[in-house]
Amino acid sequence: MALYQIVDRKCLGCGECLPRCPFQAIAIQDGIASVNAGCRACGACVEACPEKAIIRLETMRDDIDKTQWKGLLVVAETLGGRLHPVSLELLGKALALRQGAEPVNAAVIGQDVGDCAETLRAYGADTVYVYDDPAFSFFRADAFCACAEDCVRAMKPSVALIGATALGRSLAPRLATRFATGLTADCTSLQVRQDGSLIQIRPAFGGNIMAQIVTPFTRPQFATVRYKVMDAPARMEAPRGVILNRRIPPKALRSPILHGHTQPIPQAASICDAQVLVAAGRGLQKKSDLDMIRELAALLGGQHAVSRPLVEMGWESNLKQIGLSGRTVKPRLLIACGISGAIQFTASMDSSERIIAINRDPDAPIFKTAHIGLVGDLYAILPELINLIRKGSRQ
Repeated sequence: MALYQIVDRKCLGCGECLPRCPFQAIAIQDGIASVNAGCRACGACVEACPEKAIIRLETMRDDIDKTQWKGLLVVAETLGGRLHPVSLELLGKALALRQGAEPVNAAVIGQDVGDCAETLRAYGADTVYVYDDPAFSFFRADAFCACAEDCVRAMKPSVALIGATALGRSLAPRLATRFATGLTADCTSLQVRQDGSLIQIRPAFGGNIMAQIVTPFTRPQFATVRYKVMDAPARMEAPRGVILNRRIPPKALRSPILHGHTQPIPQAASICDAQVLVAAGRGLQKKSDLDMIRELAALLGGQHAVSRPLVEMGWESNLKQIGLSGRTVKPRLLIACGISGAIQFTASMDSSERIIAINRDPDAPIFKTAHIGLVGDLYAILPELINLIRKGSRQ
């Protein structure tokens, strides 16, 4: 991380740095540039200044001995004694990233999570660290973080992966802060260099670019990954891993958070779990046209979904939105109707097994992602497709 300072005697107040700052974090005051709290230390202003009046001040840091940090850790998530599927997806990615004989371990925190630990072992975890206590029957950020911290300090992993769920998004930044290290949220891809550096890839600047982020000086390297982005590993016939029941850290049992009562949320079908999705975008002319999308989805035994513009117009709930600000999906079949295919959308569905795109613009970006593209008016194609399916079902 870097801070920036304006050298007053060099600054001419020319304003060349203003349009180069993507965060509008520079202003000209009394003929001299100044940097405000919006600065994200991207460095664009340093290159733009013709007088070299903007200088980068590196913050103090203590390099650690990275050779002491080995292997990968998956912080698993459970709910009601059941393992969240994202945990197995993270485990599969960790197994693919490991170099040589590096350990791939998992930590599981909760009440009555013995079956979850066995599942993690069966899917390839070398060691499963278990923190099992009635106090963990519901999520408390401070208590769960204390257990995860204990596991990280015991194992000293080079990489720690956490699901980008509501629980993970609360837990991960607390952990990263306790170890004074970096965290990349909502990664869509992960790679590892020969030196063990984790390349954390995620959309940035509103999804207009794919950023590659590394944590060069500190360990562990924390990253959260969305559900349905990675592939779960195959179950092992003869698991070799071991399960270790860890002592609960005393501070985890001294949480000031008190549990009043639990109100279960009724389970509803999620587009994340759908095998067939019919998604609509800006190409729809009016809200009632969603009925056509819903009908096609029902005929195919799937669900309907939308892109962000339709949610912003109030046509559908965010629960039905595919995209970086919505849900990541990975169905067997996805039909995109009238969707241009901006990266904010495609980054959350490009792992689908079969993608069919319908768009009247032959240059629409969605055709670069689709396996099958139909150039034409969805109002001509979809009614015909619906009629063909109806006829087929009656025969």
